[in-house]
Amino acid sequence: MSGAVDEGTMGDKAKTYLKRHTERLIKDVGFAAACDLTGRSKATLGRYFSEAEEHADRFIPVDAVAALEAAASFPHVTAALAELNGGQIAYGSARRNSVRAPGEPGVNSHVIALSQRFAILMAEYHLSIEDGVISVNEARRLLEETLELQRVLVDMKLRLEADSRG
Repeated sequence: MSGAVDEGTMGDKAKTYLKRHTERLIKDVGFAAACDLTGRSKATLGRYFSEAEEHADRFIPVDAVAALEAAASFPHVTAALAELNGGQIAYGSARRNSVRAPGEPGVNSHVIALSQRFAILMAEYHLSIEDGVISVNEARRLLEETLELQRVLVDMKLRLEADSRG
């Protein structure tokens, strides 16, 4: 498969969202390792997340996503696909059916982490709007903090679900 997507199947915002998460995935693994894992060149991998007009409909094939996400710290593309379709994923040791090990953080630790992440997000936002314009780099930092906040919320939700069963 070429990785091309039919023009009418996905909106521009969704395409951009997937491209950005593809970029995060490749950079998480590292370009050299990503090339080795997928058997694709650096240029080809770059095209998968390029927002340039000539690459607008080119997306990373699912076999490459699977190989990269197995080596990544987080399943970036899978999480993005789930979010775009109104779903969510449980990832890592905090999965829904996992048992809490001794010393594993409880809800209080998650509340503290949530408060800290939210404070960081608000500080970034305050700095970003000081001049009345949010630059591309500022928007990226805000997105990064929003994703971290989202991870803490998901961890907290999963912990609460696990605690409510026990």
